[in-house]
Amino acid sequence: MLILLLFLYALTAIVLFIVGLIQVIVKSSNNEPVKSGLKLIIISVIMVVIGFGACAVILSVS
Repeated sequence: MLILLLFLYALTAIVLFIVGLIQVIVKSSNNEPVKSGLKLIIISVIMVVIGFGACAVILSVS
């Protein structure tokens, strides 16, 4: 069960990063503000850092 949750968490972070990157590319080519795309990229990076930290704690305890 834990593996499935970890997989879904990683998949969510990857999807957020890709969507944010696409938004930044499309909006910058149209000379629109890219704030929403950058927010998604920052959120995905924070999710990855928290996820790896949680994995390290789980692995060090067991």
